[in-house]
Amino acid sequence: MPTAARPKILVVDDRDDTLFAMESALAPLGYPVDRASSGDDALKAVLRGGVALVLLDVLMPDVSGFEVAHYMARLEQTQDIPIMLITGAGQDSALALKAFELGVADYVVKPVEPWVMRTKVRYLYETSLRLRALRERLRAYENDGEEHSAPPPAVGDHPLPRPA
Repeated sequence: MPTAARPKILVVDDRDDTLFAMESALAPLGYPVDRASSGDDALKAVLRGGVALVLLDVLMPDVSGFEVAHYMARLEQTQDIPIMLITGAGQDSALALKAFELGVADYVVKPVEPWVMRTKVRYLYETSLRLRALRERLRAYENDGEEHSAPPPAVGDHPLPRPA
């Protein structure tokens, strides 16, 4: 029986050098990584499915990271995918507040130490996989319950045999 593909980490940035640096920092984890170079490409990738975590640049020319996060939060299909927003704009409490109001899992200011990135990504990725597995088990349980939706017999319907 074929196994399902392992969910990916989607790295999104409009700069190729940043994409390369983030992919290199994540390589020791051994997780599958995909890349997108725009907010529009990121949305297409998450809608195709198979994404467990999104590392998302805030400032991009077409669709900003905030817009991508906002859109993902509104769709049932993508709302449970954790997002780590990453910015090169420096420490800005207004941007951080906006990010957390959108429900992102983390907000990180560049430059990011590779070991810090790996630690955060490992936690978010593994948590995402556990949540996904729990949701699948719940769906299976609910579907199994629908197949056996006839009510259980009432206590008096099947008399117990009397001891001899």
